[in-house]
Amino acid sequence: MDTSPHHIAPADGRLGVLFVGLGAVASTVIAGVELIRRGLAEPVGSLAQMGTIRLGDRAPLIRDAVPLADLDRLVFGAWDPIPDTAYEAAVKCGVLDRYTHVEPIAAALEAVAPMPAAFDPEYVRRIKGTNVKPETRRRDLAEALRRDIRDFKAAHSCDRMVVILCASTEVFTEPGPAHQSLRAFEAALDADDASVPPSMLYAYAAMKEGVAFINGAPSLTVDVPAMTELAETAGVPVGGKDFKTGQTLVKTALAPMLKARMLGLSGWYSTNILGNRDGEVLDDPDSFRTKEKTKLGVLEHILEPDLHPELYGDFHHKVRINYYPPRGDDKEGWDNIDMFGWLGYPMQMKVNFLCRDSILAAPLVLDLVLFTDLAQRAGLTGVQDWLSLYFKSPQETPGVPPEHDLFRQQADLKNTLRRLLGEDRVAHSEGHDD
Repeated sequence: MDTSPHHIAPADGRLGVLFVGLGAVASTVIAGVELIRRGLAEPVGSLAQMGTIRLGDRAPLIRDAVPLADLDRLVFGAWDPIPDTAYEAAVKCGVLDRYTHVEPIAAALEAVAPMPAAFDPEYVRRIKGTNVKPETRRRDLAEALRRDIRDFKAAHSCDRMVVILCASTEVFTEPGPAHQSLRAFEAALDADDASVPPSMLYAYAAMKEGVAFINGAPSLTVDVPAMTELAETAGVPVGGKDFKTGQTLVKTALAPMLKARMLGLSGWYSTNILGNRDGEVLDDPDSFRTKEKTKLGVLEHILEPDLHPELYGDFHHKVRINYYPPRGDDKEGWDNIDMFGWLGYPMQMKVNFLCRDSILAAPLVLDLVLFTDLAQRAGLTGVQDWLSLYFKSPQETPGVPPEHDLFRQQADLKNTLRRLLGEDRVAHSEGHDD
């Protein structure tokens, strides 16, 4: 096996981070980074900042062993159809305590004002956008987004850029002819084809500017042949989709336990209540359908019913999301797991996860930005499936099935880091690697 160090360009200079969507998640990320920079908080939840990696007989922090961008080098910007600054978004979303974690960094948050968005109310019906671009045709919108990226990079003297989509879930969209090749996609742009959603315009604009793109929503965005072709042509990394934060995080930890002990599964019922903007958007059945698709797939991939039909061949899997405004960003997820053991005797497991959606998402976003920038500097292009740890529905390299097991995902990530450093990989087929 080749263990020679991979050439990684220095992390010098500023790293521009452009969010598509400046709501609860993005404002929480920006506030957290500002607080950490000033020594007012710790990066809890960030593998890149607090995790370790085994290198021979050493286990240093990842941030000490891997040449990641320094947090002081990050510069934030955003697009959003709502004109609130990061400060106004943080106050309205109510994720962070205003006087402990927002007011001390108010000036830095006020400085992040969203650029007008490429917004189509037909794709996100529960949001009334006022901060939107005047262009109406898709080609013109894509070119306007490209100008935004160039202007931001120049205005903030950025050496590199990453665009990460933290926007609301779009209505369910099936891949069509316009998505099958880059040529077909660009023809659809020119024809103002309605099958091209706004999220794809951001992805297209970023990659055409040589900028890595991450899809944190369940929307059909970069997981089509046209976008993966563009990623390879442009020589940039892409990844997605749908940040793995609450209930699905639990599933991808518990399902491997069932499989490791060969315990059977009869059914898994999941329901959620949440009251933030994401919950309001998902109250639209067509947007929920998009989310449901990413949440339903994980168990089948992990449990492999075809290999173990007597254990997992006929289980019932149900997912529900309910918009409940009083909860705000404090999401609650209930899971009822009907399982069976020796001689087929039934058992149950119940999980009640009272979590904070954006608090779980923020360190995940930071990790994705830092690792994707690393991939960009290391010359890695196309789909970054080694970052599947962070997604409900990991985008796969064509012909390679996605991995959903949380622990294998973490091992794959660390082994990729080892490969870039020229270190031996650590086998994980029989357990954890670190």
